[in-house]
Amino acid sequence: MGPGQQQPTGGNDPRQPNPYQQPGYQQADPYAQQQPPPWRAPTVAAAPPGDGGRRTKVIAVTAAAAVVLAATVTGAVLLGGGSDDGAAPGPATASASASPSVSAPERAGAGVRPTLPGWKAVVNADKGIAFDVPADWAPQSPDWVSYVSENGDPDDKPLVAMKAPAVLKEKWCTDDTDRDGRVDDTSLASAGSRGNNGAKSAEEIARTDSATWVYGAYTQPDHKKVTVGPATSYTTASGLTGSLATAQSSGVQRRHKCDSDGKATTFAFRTPDGGFASWSFVGAKGVKEEVPDATVRRILATVRLVRAGGS
Repeated sequence: MGPGQQQPTGGNDPRQPNPYQQPGYQQADPYAQQQPPPWRAPTVAAAPPGDGGRRTKVIAVTAAAAVVLAATVTGAVLLGGGSDDGAAPGPATASASASPSVSAPERAGAGVRPTLPGWKAVVNADKGIAFDVPADWAPQSPDWVSYVSENGDPDDKPLVAMKAPAVLKEKWCTDDTDRDGRVDDTSLASAGSRGNNGAKSAEEIARTDSATWVYGAYTQPDHKKVTVGPATSYTTASGLTGSLATAQSSGVQRRHKCDSDGKATTFAFRTPDGGFASWSFVGAKGVKEEVPDATVRRILATVRLVRAGGS
């Protein structure tokens, strides 16, 4: 059923060329004046089901229902799109994932401050992960979960999800694709984090999650339009080391007003308890307001650990 959102309780060397840069297409970085280092970088679109489209849903649930959803999301996310997901790559050949070598984590919650002047701090207090976004992004509530699911799935089972995300232009595009009288909003981009308990390696998470975001939000039911790059080592400004991969789509049919190609970046890493977690960006590609890769990399560079649960 495409991208959904619910509210439960529940490095690469920046000098390397972008392998997905479209020939002749130049992106201007609107935040170039705010951050000195020349970082580069890549959240969720939507439209209704029934005709191959995607749909964004916003559902407020009770605390009890939220706990159930959180468990569902956790289990589904481990699948990385499922064994039949042709967009998701097989297990990465490399399995070594460096553990974070960072100083004492910051305290999660309202006290976490952005590391870049003029930006906003986004915190997933449950997982102890924080990152910064530019001032025009909108951090969602700490209990907010955004996800994508298979079109036509009556259970709306998440393929991949992110908690406490930040959204850019939540109503970037609005359309009633299935003509049911309900208008669906498509955001330009999103970024968020989640736990990856049970995953085999950071490399596998980085490739699988980035591919699944692009498939779920932009190309389904066509896996073949998704391409994913290799997982490479990456270290954030805080010293958090893990694996980074980027996926993109090409040739998505513009059947409806809000249809577009998409791109995603996932950075996966080990947590202090020995598990895995990840940060992802997903957004529209090849559109006038596309988030420049440079901006995505600036956001990515701020990913850092904080103390989970606000303790």
